[in-house]
Amino acid sequence: MRLAIRWFLTALSLGAAVWLVPGIQIDGASALLAIGAMALILGVINALVQAILAFLSCGCFTLVTGLVMLVINAAALWLFARFASDLGIGFYVDSYWAAFLGGLIVSGVSLLLSVLLPAKRD
Repeated sequence: MRLAIRWFLTALSLGAAVWLVPGIQIDGASALLAIGAMALILGVINALVQAILAFLSCGCFTLVTGLVMLVINAAALWLFARFASDLGIGFYVDSYWAAFLGGLIVSGVSLLLSVLLPAKRD
């Protein structure tokens, strides 16, 4: 259930990025599919990278994770938008700076998610 909530909130943050950043667009016909697919891709990337960074950075986890995730979200938006157009998904990012602003929005929402939905501890 927590994964579904995180996916949904990531999809909402991507929708906000599309709405707020002029260089990020989606096709009208496949808008929900595009946002859902990109949210899934970003969610998987964020989960993998956070696990790796938690292992490598130990003491500086919060600072390192925040800065690195911002760059990774921007690069992922930019890179996977290129692949999405090849797959016919209809998610477009015009420039790296548009991806950076979109990554900033997604990173901000991810930060809020980690505060609102803390990981379960054993």
